[in-house]
Amino acid sequence: MTHIVWDWNGTLFHDIDAVVGATNEVFRPYGIGPYDPDGFRAVYTRPIWVAYERMLGRSLHDGEWERLDEGFHDHYHRLMLACGLAGDALASLREWEAAGRTQSLLSMWHHERLVTKIDEMGITRHFNRVDGLRGGSGGHKAEHMAAHILALGLDPGKVVVIGDSVDDAHAAQHVGARAILYTGGMSSRAELESVGVPVVDALANALDLL
Repeated sequence: MTHIVWDWNGTLFHDIDAVVGATNEVFRPYGIGPYDPDGFRAVYTRPIWVAYERMLGRSLHDGEWERLDEGFHDHYHRLMLACGLAGDALASLREWEAAGRTQSLLSMWHHERLVTKIDEMGITRHFNRVDGLRGGSGGHKAEHMAAHILALGLDPGKVVVIGDSVDDAHAAQHVGARAILYTGGMSSRAELESVGVPVVDALANALDLL
């Protein structure tokens, strides 16, 4: 493997407390929750509206997804200010770079906010390319991964995707890349292991596998 495509939320960016906190805020009026991280992981899936339907025990009404998504992001953008990089994220970025290999960042978070945040954290220089979501939110990552790999001109067979969700593994499989999944984010270990790819508890462990 010569290139890593990193995920952001729940992988390099340790924001599980902000995600759970924002989710609790938007579901408080429904009398649902509050969730702790493990309880949230038990219901979390992508696309996120499916997770919301699990929480509600019913299908979303017309316009309900948009209201919940907007409310979630309002709370998340406030709560994430207290979050930082995963404990070994910076060391992992530096180690891979020092080995003469390349890396990029692909996130389903909004592109403008993503670019601003990684710039604030001083890590932009580590990435050959950064892509966030342009447009709507909540869908699958596979088509975005295909565009990301194409824009970089990479051989997918030399690429590994490191992320915290089953969706990251499916996106890797969609383009013919490998995947390693990390337990620090929004998915339970059991769900991650169900995909059949390596699962690690630290980003450094992912690099060890490479």
